[in-house]
Amino acid sequence: MSDDPQSTKAWERGAVGEELMAKRLADVPDTFRVMHDRRIRGTKANIDHIAIGPSGVWVIDAKRYKDKRPELRVAGGLFRPRAESLRVGGRDGTKLVDGVKSQVDRVRDALADDTIPITGVLCFLEADWPLLGGSFTVDDVHVVWPRLLIKRMTEAPVVAFDVDATHARLAQAFPVA
Repeated sequence: MSDDPQSTKAWERGAVGEELMAKRLADVPDTFRVMHDRRIRGTKANIDHIAIGPSGVWVIDAKRYKDKRPELRVAGGLFRPRAESLRVGGRDGTKLVDGVKSQVDRVRDALADDTIPITGVLCFLEADWPLLGGSFTVDDVHVVWPRLLIKRMTEAPVVAFDVDATHARLAQAFPVA
C-alpha cells in the first residue's frame, strides 16, 4: 500500500516506460535522429519520442501497461458502420489513440510539408502480447511493441527528404520538456 495518489503512480509508470523506450530507440541505425520528451508549446502535454529517418517521421507514445493486452475491437459492419477501437486490458483506449493523432497533427503543422510521411505509434512495453500476430492499426495509429516498431521504422520505404533539416525544424518546434 502507498499514500501516493493514483495519478502520481501512473506518472511514475509512464516515466519508466518512456525511459525503456528511449533505450530501445538507441538501437535504430544512425540514419535516424531521435528526440525524447518534447514539450508541446501552449499545453501541459509532451511527445514521448520523435524519430526522424529515411522512412519519415515517427511520433511515438510509449505506454507501460504491464501484463495488459492491447486489442483491436471491431463493432458494426453489415448493418451499421464499422467502428474500430483500442482496448487495453479490457478498458477503453480511445483517449490514447486520440492523443497520438493530436500529436501527429501538431508535428504535421510544424513541418508544413505533406511530402514527408508521419506515422503515429502507440508502443506498449511489458504488455501481454500474443505469441502470433498482435499488432494492429486503429484510426491510422499503429499499435506495436518496441522490437516490431524498430523493424517497421527501418524496413519502411525510403522517402527523399532532408532528415537533418526536418530534425532541426522539429527540435525548434518542440523543445525539450
